[in-house]
Amino acid sequence: MELSMPPPQIYVEKTLAIIKPDIADKEEEIQDIILRSGFTIVQRRKLHLSPEHCSNFYVEQYGKMFFPNLTAYMSSGPLVAMILARHKAISYWKELLGPTNTLVAKETHPDSLRAIYGTDDLRNALHGSNDFAAAEREIQFMFPDVIIEPIPVGQAAKDYLNLYVTPTLLQGLTTLCKEKPADPFIWLADWLLKNNPNKPKLCHNPAAEEP
Repeated sequence: MELSMPPPQIYVEKTLAIIKPDIADKEEEIQDIILRSGFTIVQRRKLHLSPEHCSNFYVEQYGKMFFPNLTAYMSSGPLVAMILARHKAISYWKELLGPTNTLVAKETHPDSLRAIYGTDDLRNALHGSNDFAAAEREIQFMFPDVIIEPIPVGQAAKDYLNLYVTPTLLQGLTTLCKEKPADPFIWLADWLLKNNPNKPKLCHNPAAEEP
């Protein structure tokens, strides 16, 4: 008797993409390439960073020879920041971008975005997060209200629904049938807000109280 293996869990990652100031006018065609490459653009915003903000964003590069030129370049005009989502978004976006150095990209990855839109080793047209930790930090820098969390899909999504959503919803619907409110939709919405199992709970800590 053969045992069928459960399908692997697949998560949708988020990564930060930036269309840098010198090619911000190419936003529409670059977004078209992004969408045709299987990404979803979760959020986007156009903004003009100050040199100070650029220094904070590229804090890990601080002290390197190119750092002043980098912050001057990134603050030279409006840029477009986007949150991209798909399975393995970080690695797929980095692959689509090509090597960091535009000159290298043109030689080794001529079809990459940096080879097409980049100018030189500094003006490489686009930015992508290097890993999950960088994506989390960079997305929260550009989009402070966004929560970074892998989104379950496929079997993982079914497991999440069965474990966390369905039991609460069934309890709410059962209570709804007993209560028979005048407006069941509003009542159920209020009930779900009050009985959300993922709602943070405050813990009483006597040790923290004043004597």
